[in-house]
Amino acid sequence: MIRLPARVAARLRNTLHREDGTATMEFVLVLPLIMMIFMASFEIGMLMTRSIILEQAVDMTMRELRLGHYPSVTNFVLKQEICSRSIIFPDCMHSMKIELDRVSTSNWILPAAPPHCINRHDTAEPVVSMNAGQQNDLMLVRVCVVLQALFPATGIALDLPLDSGGGYGLVTRTAFVTEPS
Repeated sequence: MIRLPARVAARLRNTLHREDGTATMEFVLVLPLIMMIFMASFEIGMLMTRSIILEQAVDMTMRELRLGHYPSVTNFVLKQEICSRSIIFPDCMHSMKIELDRVSTSNWILPAAPPHCINRHDTAEPVVSMNAGQQNDLMLVRVCVVLQALFPATGIALDLPLDSGGGYGLVTRTAFVTEPS
């Protein structure tokens, strides 16, 4: 057993019983939890804002399509219109996939496959249908935009479908009936 000199033992005992600096210890222990809650709250708020903006942009674009304001409906035109209305999406034209399908009103069968999203790190894009429909056709539109999480370590995006680069797919759906000309 090692015996410390009385003076060193007294100083060590006093150091261990001191209470100054305890607020600093509590702060250091609680700060990571507070920062995690803050970052998760910010991430959820940004996700909701992006979702609302995408929903609004798709609704406004589909209203214009439904009313026949686009002379030729192409994937590029629809992407351009949606991206011009949703200004907070970085690289919107290259991270968006649009599916436009006619729904048969005789049997009401909706597409069973989940909406396709772009894998930003893959050169091959999934094949999707782009059918503008005829007069009085019920059209189903599914739009997926791949976005990067601001704070991926918070785990908010863990339940969302992720691409190989860690981006999550933000999906919106809408339906409309093509107006007669």
